[in-house]
Amino acid sequence: MSSDSDQTRIRKEKLTALRQQGLAYPNNFRPDSHAGQLQENYREYSAEELQDEARSVSLAGRLMSRRKMGKVTFSDFNDASGRIQLFVRQNTVSEEKYGHFQSLDIGDIIAVTGKVFRTRTGELSVAVDHFRLLTKALQPFPEKFHGLADQELRYRQRYLDLIVNDDVKQTFRMRSAIVRCIRSFMDEHGFLEVETPMMHSIPGGAIARPFITHHNALALDMYLRVAPELFLKRLVVGGFERVYEINRNFRNEGVSTQHNPEFTMLEFYQAYADFNDFMSFTESMFERLIDQVSESSSIQFGNYEIDLQPPFRRLTLKEAVLAHNPELTESELDQPDRLRTYFSSIGGEPLAHWGAGKVLFEIFERTVEDKLVEPTFITHYPTEVSPLSRLSDDDPSIADRFEFFVAGMEIANGFSELNDPEDQAERFKNQIEQRQSGDVEAMHYDADYIRALEYGLPPSAGEGIGIDRLVMLLTNSASIRDVILFPYLKPIARSSE
Repeated sequence: MSSDSDQTRIRKEKLTALRQQGLAYPNNFRPDSHAGQLQENYREYSAEELQDEARSVSLAGRLMSRRKMGKVTFSDFNDASGRIQLFVRQNTVSEEKYGHFQSLDIGDIIAVTGKVFRTRTGELSVAVDHFRLLTKALQPFPEKFHGLADQELRYRQRYLDLIVNDDVKQTFRMRSAIVRCIRSFMDEHGFLEVETPMMHSIPGGAIARPFITHHNALALDMYLRVAPELFLKRLVVGGFERVYEINRNFRNEGVSTQHNPEFTMLEFYQAYADFNDFMSFTESMFERLIDQVSESSSIQFGNYEIDLQPPFRRLTLKEAVLAHNPELTESELDQPDRLRTYFSSIGGEPLAHWGAGKVLFEIFERTVEDKLVEPTFITHYPTEVSPLSRLSDDDPSIADRFEFFVAGMEIANGFSELNDPEDQAERFKNQIEQRQSGDVEAMHYDADYIRALEYGLPPSAGEGIGIDRLVMLLTNSASIRDVILFPYLKPIARSSE
C-alpha cells in the first residue's frame, strides 16, 4: 500500500497533467439539483415512476467512494445537502471517459449530469451520462478517520471532519437552527438586535480575566471584551428599552470540556422587568426551542435523561448548599470562620480578603453545580459575588440574581440590574480593592458607565445565555469543542531540525 506522501505525489502529477491540458480548476459549472433534495423529492417514487419521469439533473460534490464491477462503477457522492449514489456505465459515457472516471481519486470534487433512477436493490441513484473534474483533492483521507481514535485531528482539521462525518455536519446545522430560533424569539418579543464593541478600553461586565491587546494608532492598551453588559445597559439608558446581542466574548481562562477562551453569548436587557420576569422568560424560550428545534422535551445528555419542559425547579443558593452539604447547618452559612474551615476541609483554599458570601459561593461551585442535572434556577446569590446586581429589598447581603443549570452546567446568568450609580460606584471600588489583593478577575472602575447611570437607568433586568453550552445540551455533545467549529488547541510540538 502506498504511503500518504506517495498518494499526494501521484495526485499532484495528475494535477500537473490537467494544468497542461488547461483543465485545472474550472469555474463554469452550475448545479441545478442537490443530493439531499433528490432523496427527499423522490423518497416515495417507485422505479417505474422514476423511469416514466426520466428527469435529468446536474450536481456538484465530492467523490467519497468507488466500487468497480467490470464495466459498471458505483460511487458515493456527497454535497452540502447529503449523499446519493452515482451509477457510471462504460457503454453510456464511452470507454475513454470510463477510464477517466477510474483515474479520479477519493475526495475529488466533480460535476455530474444524468437521470435519477432506482437500482435493483431500491437505492436512489443518478445514472451518469457526463462528468467533469472541478477540483483535484491532493491530500488523501487518513485511514480510520471516521472513528474517535484521533479526536485531536478532527478538531485541528475540522474541514476534514466535516467532509467525512455527517453527524458533525448535523451538529452545526443544529447550532444554526438554535441561534435562528432564539433570534426569532427575541425579535417577536420586541427586542432590538444591536452590536457593541469587541475591544474595550476598560474591561467590564463580568468577573473574568481579559485578553490584552494594543491599539497602535491611539497608543492605547485595550481588552477583548469579557461581556457586552455595560454597553448594552448604556443603550437602555439611551432609550432602547429592549436590546439583545448574540456575539463573542473572550476570557483568558482555562480550557476544559465546558470552557473555551472565545465563546458565544446571547445577552439581553429589558426595562421595567426583574429577575423573576426573566426566569419566566427563559422558560418560555425553552418551550420555543423544544417546539421548533428539539424533537422532544425529553433529551439524552450523556448518561442522563433530562426533561426540558417548564416550569423548572427554583432553589436559593443556601438551600442548594444545605441539600448537598449535610455537614453544614443553616445558621453556619452566615459564619465566615465556619465556612472557611469547611471550605478548607473539602480541598479549597480561601483567600484572606474573601467574605462569607464569597466562601459560600465557592462551596456551592465545588459541591453543588455538577449535581444540578435537572433544569434548576439557583437564586439569591451573595452580593459579594454579584457586583452589577440589584440588592434584595429583604436582605442586602444577597442580590436579586439567578443562574440556570442543566446537566451540571451553568447555562444562563440573570439578575435585576443595579441602577443606583452611587451603589455601583462603591461596588466598583470594592472590586478595585480585590484586584489590589491579587484577584486578577475583579472588575475595573468604569467612570463613564457611572456617568451613564447618573442620567438614569430604568428599573431593568438582564441575562446572558451561553450559546455553546446550550448547543452542547441540545445535541448531546460531551465537549464544548464538539460544538465550536474551530476550537482552541495547544500548538503541536515540533521537533528541532
